[in-house]
Amino acid sequence: MEIDTLGFLELNSIAKGIEAVDYMLKVAECQLISAKASCPGKYYIIISGRVDAVTQSIEEGTRIGGMHIVGKLIIPRIDPQVVRAINMTHVPDNARAIGAIEYYSAAGSIVAADFAVKAASVDLISLQLATGIAGKSFVVLTGDVDAVKAAVEAGVEGAKDEAMIINHIVLPNPRKELIDSLVF
Repeated sequence: MEIDTLGFLELNSIAKGIEAVDYMLKVAECQLISAKASCPGKYYIIISGRVDAVTQSIEEGTRIGGMHIVGKLIIPRIDPQVVRAINMTHVPDNARAIGAIEYYSAAGSIVAADFAVKAASVDLISLQLATGIAGKSFVVLTGDVDAVKAAVEAGVEGAKDEAMIINHIVLPNPRKELIDSLVF
């Protein structure tokens, strides 16, 4: 299956989220990346696939979710790093700098991560979405100092209409202990 688009649906009902994901997967050929209950009592669905299939699935999930939908997102031409980094952690051997961007919603970090990796030569370390962090999310990336600065700026700017930012940082020459602490 060709994966070029990411779809994200957020509901305020766990039961309705479970129902929506079933209908979403039946209506079009998409890959389920994640579907789970999260803090604070929300349900997140992340799918990928061709743009037409993802669009059809998100529309169906929105129809099924009805008044329980609190957010949705479709990102065509998603960078493959973003899909791999969702709720996973990859720590490179030599982190010359790290950047972090933190949002009040999961959608903010997904959008910011895509803008960041498209703007500069950086690697995503982690993209943490809502679970165990009170519904917030954050993205952590690494690369050369200038690339990390450019990527963080692009991520913040690119997601400004999607979600409320909490904070962002760039740290040159991070200590190894800090890098090791990013592995969850």
